[in-house]
Amino acid sequence: MAEHHVPEDLPSKIQHYIGGELVDSVSGKTFDVLDPVSNQTYVTAAAGQAEDVDRAVAAARRAFTEGPWPGLLPRARARVLNKIADAVEAQDKRLAELETFDTGLPITQALGQAQRAAENFRFFADLVVAQADDTYRVPGRQVNYVHRKPIGVAGLITPWNTPFMLESWKLAPALASGCTVVLKPAEFTPLSASLWAGIFRDAGLPDGVFNLVNGFGEEAGDALVKHPGVPLISFTGETTTGQLIYRNCAASLKGMSMELGGKSPAVVFADADLEAAIDSTLFGVFSLNGERCTAGSRILVERAIYDEFCQRYADRARNIVVGDPHDPATEVGALVHPEHYEKVMGYVELGKSEGRLLAGGGRPSGLDTGNYVAPTVFADVPPTARIFQEEIFGPVVAITPFDSDAEALALANDVKYGLAAYIWTSDLTRGHTFAQSVEAGMVWLNSHNVRDLRTPFGGVKASGLGHEGGYRSLDFYTDQQAIHVSLGPVHTARFGSVQKGQS
Repeated sequence: MAEHHVPEDLPSKIQHYIGGELVDSVSGKTFDVLDPVSNQTYVTAAAGQAEDVDRAVAAARRAFTEGPWPGLLPRARARVLNKIADAVEAQDKRLAELETFDTGLPITQALGQAQRAAENFRFFADLVVAQADDTYRVPGRQVNYVHRKPIGVAGLITPWNTPFMLESWKLAPALASGCTVVLKPAEFTPLSASLWAGIFRDAGLPDGVFNLVNGFGEEAGDALVKHPGVPLISFTGETTTGQLIYRNCAASLKGMSMELGGKSPAVVFADADLEAAIDSTLFGVFSLNGERCTAGSRILVERAIYDEFCQRYADRARNIVVGDPHDPATEVGALVHPEHYEKVMGYVELGKSEGRLLAGGGRPSGLDTGNYVAPTVFADVPPTARIFQEEIFGPVVAITPFDSDAEALALANDVKYGLAAYIWTSDLTRGHTFAQSVEAGMVWLNSHNVRDLRTPFGGVKASGLGHEGGYRSLDFYTDQQAIHVSLGPVHTARFGSVQKGQS
C-alpha cells in the first residue's frame, strides 16, 4: 500500500466564522476530526452550542436588515458570485486534496466536485440576472405583478458526502437571492467548509452575510432549526434526521426543503445496450465510494439476460481499484468514518444471509487499516431483504431478477424511498411509460446521474420534501409578493352608505 498522503499546511484548529471573524465556541468546547485512512485525529474543531448559533443568527440578521446585500441589484450580486467561482476554480486542486483527505473520496472524483462547486455559483449568478417575474394585465383596469424579495436568514445543514459541492449547492442560490446564511456543515467533514470564509471575504461578500457554525446535529443543528430568527431550513441528510427536523420546523411554521435518503432502482430490460448499462450501473453505485443519495443500489434485471448481467457485473466489480484516496488510480477509497464503516460492514454481513454473494463481502486484501470496503455484489436478493429495502450508503449493491414490465415496476416502487430511478431499454415507448410510472423524483433513461442544473432536484415518499435546482431554488429562498395596481375607478359596494331608517 502506498504511503498515506497528508496535505501540507493543515489548520491547527477549525473555528466558527461569525460576523466576519473566526471565533471559538463561547463554551470552549471542541471535537476531534479523523481522517478516514488512518482514523487518527488530525484537527480539533469548535463544537457549536445554542449560544454560538445565537451569535451567528444575530450577525446574519444584522447583515440582512442593515447591510447592503439584500438590496443590491442582481447584477451586483452576480459579480460577487462569479468572483467566488473564480476563486474555487483557481484552487480546485487544493480543495480536492483537502476534500479527499477529509472524506476518503478518490482524488479524481473530488476534483470533479470542486469544479462542480464553481459551476453552481456561475449558474445561479446567471439565473438571478435572468430572473423574470409574472405580470398580469386587465386592460384599462388593473396591473398585477409579482415582487420577489429574499426571505431573510437561511439555515443550511449539509451532509458529509461531497460536502464542499453540496454546500455550494445551497450557498449559491441563497446568496444569489439576497439572503444571509448560517451554515452548519457535517461534523465528520468540516475541513473544506472552513475554506469558504476566506473565499467569500476575498470575493467581496459583506461581513455577516455568510456565517458558519461547526458542531453536532443534536446541538448546533438542533439550535439552528429551532431558532426563531431563522425562517427557513434547507437540509440534506438521512431520512430519520429529516423527520426530526420536520417536527421541529412545524412548531414555528418554517419553510423547509429536505433532500433525504434513497434506495434507487436501476431497471435493465433485455433490449438494453448491455455494455452501457453495466458501465453505468457500476459507476452509479461504486463512484463516490457508494456514499451518494442517488446511488442505483438496487439493480433489477430482466430474466432473459439476468445470468449474463450478474456474471459480467461481478467480474467488473472484483476488478475495481480500491486504495488510498490520493492515488489517481483509485476508483473506490475509504469510507468517511469508522462509525459509518461499521454500519456498512454490518449490512455486508447481513447480505450474506439474504442474497448470493458474487463479489467483495469484506475488507480488501492488503488494506488492513482505514475504512475500506471491497465493492460488494449480492444477487438473487428478494424484495423482503433488508439490503433491498434499507439505505446502506456504501459500495454494496443488490441484484434482483424480474419477468415482466409490471413486475419490474412493482419491485422498483416497493421501498419507502423515491429519490431517483435509472431505466435501460432501447424501446422509448416503454422507457417513457415506465419513467412516468415509477415513484421517483428524478429519472434517468439510458444514463447514470447526469444533472442539468435547471431541473428540479428532490424526491418523493421518504426521500424528501420540496425541490431545489434552477428557478425552484430561487423560489425557495424568496417571498413572492403579489402587488395589484388599479388603473381606473374601482367599483366597490358602499357598505354603510345608507342611513338607518331610510329606505
